[in-house]
Amino acid sequence: MGQGIEEGVFPIEKALQIARQAGLDLVEISATVDPPVCRVIDYKKFLYEQKRKQKEIKQKTAKVVVKEIRFGPHTEEHDFKFKTNHALSFLKQGAKVRAYVFFRGRTILFKEQGEMLLLKFAQELEEYGKVEQLPTMDGKKMTMVLGPKKK
Repeated sequence: MGQGIEEGVFPIEKALQIARQAGLDLVEISATVDPPVCRVIDYKKFLYEQKRKQKEIKQKTAKVVVKEIRFGPHTEEHDFKFKTNHALSFLKQGAKVRAYVFFRGRTILFKEQGEMLLLKFAQELEEYGKVEQLPTMDGKKMTMVLGPKKK
């Protein structure tokens, strides 16, 4: 080590004495090897560095954003195109899109129409997104999930 601290294999008493002389802590780095690996370091600084590394790793992980698009079973062509354009922009940003048809009251009779609408939606966006979950009925909702295509 660069601070005038001895390096090598020492008995525990000698290692503790070296740490006390340096005004630092003796920290066990790896307990699984024989003999265990220890370092003479400032323990609070060591904990701070570990927390900072964990925070950086957490920030670098990709966060999956899911946007929702809602249809009715009798959605008109203009509204369909409008919502498809929104979904297209979401997919280009890298977000997933959950499209669903919400059935209220007696419209539950038009399940096939809702499924056709979702399949048409997927077909319109097949260039930019892939279907991750085919249309499934969940209570009064028929849901389908699209994910962005990798470039």
